[in-house]
Amino acid sequence: MTGPLGPTPCALPLVEVCVTQLDLACLPEAGAVFDRLLALNPEQVVVDLSSCRHIDAAAIGLLLDVHRRLARSDGVLVVRDPNPRIRRILHTARLDQVLPITTDLAPSPPGVPAAGHRTQEGPAA
Repeated sequence: MTGPLGPTPCALPLVEVCVTQLDLACLPEAGAVFDRLLALNPEQVVVDLSSCRHIDAAAIGLLLDVHRRLARSDGVLVVRDPNPRIRRILHTARLDQVLPITTDLAPSPPGVPAAGHRTQEGPAA
């Protein structure tokens, strides 16, 4: 007889996703991509919003869902480089209280931590 199932151990240390559009129109495709990523059991998923110009309530709901699913397996969702408008939307939705939001001030070569890298941490949900 087995006991209750614990969290699935993380299989990958980091998965990064660069998002150019995140709204209701692309929600089915974006949701499918995140489903596939989460099946890899990553420790951390970084969603790079530096090329994204708009998000809506559906996108915020998707990010919260991904955050909850990752948290169940002790993973973390990080939002990176939202533009000022999207940062305001995330703040208004209080996502900045739930998710870490980072801003890279200077690009770095692969494998080297970013110089001037700032992180705004939110409490665990």
